[in-house]
Amino acid sequence: MNNFLNTLGLCARSRKIISGDLLFKKMSQVKLLVLAVDASERTKSQIHKKAYFYNIQVIEKYDSDEISKSVSLNNRKAIGIIDEGFAELLRNS
Repeated sequence: MNNFLNTLGLCARSRKIISGDLLFKKMSQVKLLVLAVDASERTKSQIHKKAYFYNIQVIEKYDSDEISKSVSLNNRKAIGIIDEGFAELLRNS
C-alpha cells in the first residue's frame, strides 16, 4: 500500500475522517476530500459542487476498494478529512 493510503488509514484510526450522510451535513468542517474514481457521476457531481462551494480540494486517484480498505469501512466513495495537519500530509503524498 502506498503512502497516501497509509496516511488515510491513520486519519481513520485518529477519527479525523467523516463519510456517508454525515459528510454532507458537516462539509464546512472538511479540509480535504478524497473521492473514488469509480464513484457514480451523480456522487461525483454532488461532491464537486459542495467542494466548490466550500473551497475544498478534491483528490480523485484511488478506487472505492482501495479507499474502503485503507479506512477499514465498507463501500466508501467519498471521505472528508477534518484535520488540517492530515489534509496537508495527504496533499503532499
